[in-house]
Amino acid sequence: MGKPFNISKQAVYEAYKRVKANRGSAGVDNVTIEDFEVNLGDNLYKIWNRMSSGSYFPQPVKLVEIPKKSGGKRGLGIPTVSDRIAQMTAKLYIEPRLEQIFHDDSYGYRPNKSAIEAIGQARKRCWRYDYVIEFDIKGLFDNIDHALLMKAVKKHIQEKWLILYIKRWLRAPFVTADGEIKERTSGTPQGGVISPVLANLFLHYVFDRWMEIYSPKTPFERYADDAVVHCRTEQEANLTLQKLNRRFNECGLELHPDKTKVVYCKDKDRPKNYAVTEFDFLGYTFKGIWIKDRLGRLQQNFLPFVSKRSAKSFRDKIKSFELHKKTGSKIEMIAELINPMVRGWLNYFMSYCKSAVKYTMKCLNDRLCRWSMRKYKRFRGHKMRAKEWLGGLAKREPNMFAHWALGWKP
Repeated sequence: MGKPFNISKQAVYEAYKRVKANRGSAGVDNVTIEDFEVNLGDNLYKIWNRMSSGSYFPQPVKLVEIPKKSGGKRGLGIPTVSDRIAQMTAKLYIEPRLEQIFHDDSYGYRPNKSAIEAIGQARKRCWRYDYVIEFDIKGLFDNIDHALLMKAVKKHIQEKWLILYIKRWLRAPFVTADGEIKERTSGTPQGGVISPVLANLFLHYVFDRWMEIYSPKTPFERYADDAVVHCRTEQEANLTLQKLNRRFNECGLELHPDKTKVVYCKDKDRPKNYAVTEFDFLGYTFKGIWIKDRLGRLQQNFLPFVSKRSAKSFRDKIKSFELHKKTGSKIEMIAELINPMVRGWLNYFMSYCKSAVKYTMKCLNDRLCRWSMRKYKRFRGHKMRAKEWLGGLAKREPNMFAHWALGWKP
């Protein structure tokens, strides 16, 4: 006898491989990927069998509070490994379909899209448009209206099993660290495999498509719940912001009052005084920067560069490694420890205004210098000697550290 729902076993296996590649911690059942793999064949069969028969019910979602960069805490929902595989199976079916309708200027959590692309597009448009509306949606993943979301899901998804399981994932309760069960009537857990796709679908109709229809001459870049809208005049910016506030309120969402503002893109060609002349977007600060033109003259251009918050966050992470205490390690081991993080950070923030990372890289080299002063007796109390030694090493082994390879030597 056939199953009510036609779900491919191969899709379940592919979903498992992607979940494994993403790693992640255990959910409420405390089963890790390694535990799951002890009896891999049977566990994958159970997921497929239950999803195909309609008897699949997700377990509660483990709620973990993590600190936010802006202060406070954010709730992160961690489904079990089995539920992550089930969600990934559904994502494999729906994502290609939704990608066909998503807006070109939606960049968050999408295949072949990136934050740095959004930065580049915003950079170009800030040269052509005098004003920007910077906005952030307050608690997006906690406040998505289930009825409105399911209306959007049903518009593009016909398979009954997908609709059934999306409903169940949305309703799966949270379990806190204290064991308290929290029922959910709105939102889709930040941390769930399928949540970013559902959030993008929701915002496609709340914002992206709405802007196309009602404000087609004001382009934007959106990365999940963070976005900028470009306007030609202050009047247009203020009017658009009023409309956006109404639109989001109608859909059960709220623009963050402290992170939403109208910004004047002040540069050499736009010299008027305005209260706000800079904004942050995806780790970059956009503002008027004095740089030399081809003739050596100082000119003010409106450009993105690494934000103070992003730079400080990186330095804090490097500090947390306590490199100066690792005197039992060889320098090659220090490089192996920090290179992945340093390489990723520089690849992102050296895309625009490379010189802005200079101070942060100097701090990193200072920490390596401090390590060498603790490691070798001949350098104790002699910072210049240690620095000269590091400089010589950087010349001989320029690829030892990621930042040396990119030109930031001691």
